Amino acid sequence: MMMKKLFAGLLFLFVFPVAAEEELLEPDKAFAFQAEVVDGTVQARWDVADNYYMYRGKIRFEVDNPDISLGEPQLPDGKIKDDEFFGEVEIYRGSVPVTIPIESGSGDFTLTAHSQGCADVGVCYPPHRQNVQLTATGTTTGTDGKRSLQDLNDDLGLNQGDDEVLHPDQAFAFNTEIMDANTVRATWQIMADHYLYRDKFEFSVKQGDARVGKVELPKGKEKEDEFFGKIRVFEGEQTLVVDIPLERTRGEAGEVELAFVYQGCAEKTGICYPPIRKSETVTLAATDQFAMADDPEPAGQSAGQQQPVSEQDTIAASLQAGGLLVILTFFGFGLLLAFTPCVFPMIPILSSIIIGQGDKITTGRAFTMSTVYVLAMALTYTAAGVIAGMLGENLQAAFQNPWILGSFAAVFVLLSLSMFGFYELQMPASIQGKLSEVSNRQKGGSLTGVAVMGFLSALIVGPCVAAPLAGALIYIGQTGDAVLGGMALFALSLGMGLPLIAIGTSAGKLLPRAGGWMDTVKAIFGVLLLAVAIWMLERIIPDFVALWLWAALLIISGIYMKALEPLPADTSGWHRLWKGLGIIVLVYGILLVIGASAGSNDKFRPLHGVFAGAGMSGGAQQQSLQFEKIKTVEDFENKLAQAKAAGKPVMLDFYADWCIYCKDYEKYVFTDQRVIERLDNFVLLKADVTDNDDKDKALLRSFNLVAPPAILFFGPDGEERHGRRLVGAMNADEFHNHLNMMSF
Repeated sequence: MMMKKLFAGLLFLFVFPVAAEEELLEPDKAFAFQAEVVDGTVQARWDVADNYYMYRGKIRFEVDNPDISLGEPQLPDGKIKDDEFFGEVEIYRGSVPVTIPIESGSGDFTLTAHSQGCADVGVCYPPHRQNVQLTATGTTTGTDGKRSLQDLNDDLGLNQGDDEVLHPDQAFAFNTEIMDANTVRATWQIMADHYLYRDKFEFSVKQGDARVGKVELPKGKEKEDEFFGKIRVFEGEQTLVVDIPLERTRGEAGEVELAFVYQGCAEKTGICYPPIRKSETVTLAATDQFAMADDPEPAGQSAGQQQPVSEQDTIAASLQAGGLLVILTFFGFGLLLAFTPCVFPMIPILSSIIIGQGDKITTGRAFTMSTVYVLAMALTYTAAGVIAGMLGENLQAAFQNPWILGSFAAVFVLLSLSMFGFYELQMPASIQGKLSEVSNRQKGGSLTGVAVMGFLSALIVGPCVAAPLAGALIYIGQTGDAVLGGMALFALSLGMGLPLIAIGTSAGKLLPRAGGWMDTVKAIFGVLLLAVAIWMLERIIPDFVALWLWAALLIISGIYMKALEPLPADTSGWHRLWKGLGIIVLVYGILLVIGASAGSNDKFRPLHGVFAGAGMSGGAQQQSLQFEKIKTVEDFENKLAQAKAAGKPVMLDFYADWCIYCKDYEKYVFTDQRVIERLDNFVLLKADVTDNDDKDKALLRSFNLVAPPAILFFGPDGEERHGRRLVGAMNADEFHNHLNMMSF
């Protein structure tokens, strides 16, 4: 029964989101097809009815006569549409002429045209075939006629007995009415054999001078639901009436856009609708009733409304279910995290280990070394995560100190020098021997060395916290279940490492044999290793120094690529391309020099603000969020009390110099003008936990965090909006949208 209901629900959601009585044309009428043979080609045409469209990518042709060979159909260009079923696609409307060359053969044949289309009302037809018998001319075989959605449902076997699939707007007819300047009444007319979940209602203000106060929902009826267990619902054949109080901050007349979220099911058909989201704009009269600063109810929430849950808490809760599906889900999370800034540097590290084996490396050996590297990384990542979850101590954070980062960066420099062959320079024999020994050992000459590099990479290179990792740590910390939590972390790590295995194995398979190409490849990876070293040092050195290092690396690389040398007349195309790339690298390095000299700290936008005049630096500083720094729990409590007294919300940002995502927030999110304006009324606090000392650890533990990045929000009442907590990376658009979901 469960599978039947889910199957019926999926068909309803993706195929038939329109009212049952909506009349639809038969496919042969909606997409009338005809074809004829003209001058050695098949001239075919669809005539698409008004308010219907066809997918360009679903068109293909075939013939039943093996003697007839058709060429590639010549399709006209379509229009781009953001389609709810297939995403961004090309579609046709009106007449669709198609020319198909007949490459060989003669005689009678049947042309079968495959296509698929939709109606603008939301119905997507199944893939359709139309046949035409051709000799010299052809006629359409379609028939005219209209039929209802109910008939179409019958053909596909969706309808069972008298069950009827209703559109959500029919099942739960929704309406709003202004009661007074501070109250909007929402009503739902619930059809028979349908019900709404009481705890799925959400009310918020998207735009305007208001916020939602405390909403009182009726008690509802208790029900044992197969999807959510024992819950309360509002059943059919009744009108649900909810008065929504609005707290005005200024009291002036104007428009307010309200957002409503609700969810329900159909009793007989077993369809559970997805969350339904509605927006209504109402014009409110002026009022002299204003919101109080100390509102005991979190803004935007109601008594009957389910509190929003943060992503990491949702992931932590999913672990409660256990089972193989959860492990596979975390493996999928790892694949999504594989090319994030905290994992991407592992690619040149592993590849350089493979390259360091020289031209004698085999594909099997490359696969073995890549697997050992990833397994060592995964085991270390898992162990560090379990320790962090059980003890609240972030082992990776402990490795983000200048001495360890500097030492590891030096190892990469040594590896890079070995790639360039610099050990042949005239050095004392004892020093040269030690350098060669270290380099050869760390290049992966043994699987033990590869495992060591994987271990160090997990601890030092990738300390970033993302929502899946935070979710697993929350689960371990709350339940003490290190086994399931560790399995989830191990699956997450393997997902992150799977692309590394593929890339490392490919490096072994595609590695050129001995010769000039081999030297070039090793030099490229030498540059990449230097880039990883600079990337690590960025966490502990000033921004302008890092910019100079990047500039030096690019300029020297450009010169090495012969960007400044003339090309002989007989130079091959590859060498010309190589020089062109060298010029680009050289020019970008020069731009970094200019930016560093002018005070820029952004390697991706080195000239940002450089030519805006002498007063630019001060103006640019004002176009970034200004935070008050805190160090201890007491500091935060004092600042929070002051904000509560002033009736202001608070945003607390956890930051560290070694946190890559934290710096992205500073450069690209906290400088966004929309974000700055949205947070204008907030008290902004920053907890810098770079030192990872006892005070930093205590502050993190007080909020059940193990490492940055994390951003917490507190209402004017001084209470955290835990469901709005952010852990991990987010761009400016996503962050702005997240802020708009809160009605502070």
